[in-house]
Amino acid sequence: MAHRVTFIPGDGTGPEIAEATKRVLDATGVDFDWDVQEAGVDIMESAGTPLPDSVLESIRETRVAIKGPITTPVGHGFRSVNVALRKELDLFACVRPCKSYAGVRSKYDDVDVVFVRENTEDLYAGIEFERDTPEALSLVEKIRELDPSALIRDHAGISIKPISVEGTRRVVQFAFDYARENGRRKVTAVHKANIMKFTDGLWLAVATEVATANPDIEFEERIVDNMCMQLVQKPELYDVLVLPNLYGDILSDLGAGLVGGLGVAPGANIGEGAALFEPTHGSAPKYAGMNKVNPIAMMLSGVMMLRHLKEHDAAERMETAIAEVIREGESVTYDMKPHRDDPTAVGTSEVADAIIAKLAQGVRA
Repeated sequence: MAHRVTFIPGDGTGPEIAEATKRVLDATGVDFDWDVQEAGVDIMESAGTPLPDSVLESIRETRVAIKGPITTPVGHGFRSVNVALRKELDLFACVRPCKSYAGVRSKYDDVDVVFVRENTEDLYAGIEFERDTPEALSLVEKIRELDPSALIRDHAGISIKPISVEGTRRVVQFAFDYARENGRRKVTAVHKANIMKFTDGLWLAVATEVATANPDIEFEERIVDNMCMQLVQKPELYDVLVLPNLYGDILSDLGAGLVGGLGVAPGANIGEGAALFEPTHGSAPKYAGMNKVNPIAMMLSGVMMLRHLKEHDAAERMETAIAEVIREGESVTYDMKPHRDDPTAVGTSEVADAIIAKLAQGVRA
């Protein structure tokens, strides 16, 4: 039976990347029933919103979606389609694998780390108070009343950092389940509990409790600043990292840098009722329609989707085909060439053609 999947092309360069990815996914031989849904700035005028209700309804029905990048307006308008999707669908776990591929320019060749980022709490919960507003002044006064030793200057903007037992437990358990299902050996909880004892301290305490209930997977903890140094010095020691929202955002980009950049960085946002797969890079609207941008990150997100759908053989074949094209270095976009002005660079659709050809040849790891 065909897998019914919501397909969101996105905007900017998204439709080109998404179409290339869709062609490769179809070429794996897996049967898909694509429910195409439009979202993004390109439909704001006609739909009145960049995220129509029909998109959310489709994902709630199919429970699986793959999405091209979508532009977030700077300084005005809709806050973020990506954030809205995560919030409305309660996609609490952001999963970002960072893996070395031969042929990608990087100082490392042995990185294979998965970042699991909590998506709903921490400083990104959006609980903020603008300086000098009545709300901020009232909050400062209340904090000084509760804790006379608190140093808050008069003209301070304030962000609240909620970390709950419930939110922590489910994302840490997700990390252990992910490790088990994907043959991973270890989960590392990242925190700053030595300073933030009632938020990150809670995170660490709950993570340790969850680890006790999952004794088949090795567990350790690292303070976030030390973790940054460790990743740069010896990334081969780490496997699955589970992090609160802010640290996860920052360190997953560090991880992408270790393996060559966002052009090879796939991602997923997963909850109990749905899973959304997407590249981690932006929409690069200035390149829209030029058949120029790198589709590999979204294609690797498609590999993640295949594994989520339990299509493990197809996932292995698709990832191997992608890896071969990268290793050969011929049918790749300008950003993956030794020099960005290399005249042998190909376009988005030609990358898809090359990977489809590898699939037809039956390449395997």
